[in-house]
Amino acid sequence: MLSTVAYSLAVVLNLFVLFIGGRFLFAPRAAAAGYGVPAEAAGGAYLTVKGLRDGAYGLLGLALLAFVGAEAEAWYMLVVALLPLGDTLIVLRNGGTKAVAFGIHFATAVVVLISAALLFAV
Repeated sequence: MLSTVAYSLAVVLNLFVLFIGGRFLFAPRAAAAGYGVPAEAAGGAYLTVKGLRDGAYGLLGLALLAFVGAEAEAWYMLVVALLPLGDTLIVLRNGGTKAVAFGIHFATAVVVLISAALLFAV
């Protein structure tokens, strides 16, 4: 049961990050608004970079899980949790709301850390 939950959460998180990357590539203004910093403040090239970054992280996470295993994915999730923590600070420093910073980005970091813990336990 724990394995199923751990793997399922990891897959969902990786697919979600892949989705976010695609959204920043194909609907950058809407994605930036959802991120918490308006597109005008972020700039077009930066939105593309974020899209590519998130897409690559999602694919890398899925590849690690599929071809290397739970322990490698757990270490990956542990390191990747730094990104939404950084996003929390970015939103706060650029005029975003605390609700978005903590309700989306910080909460995401917590879920990613839970995923890492579950994967380490498998």
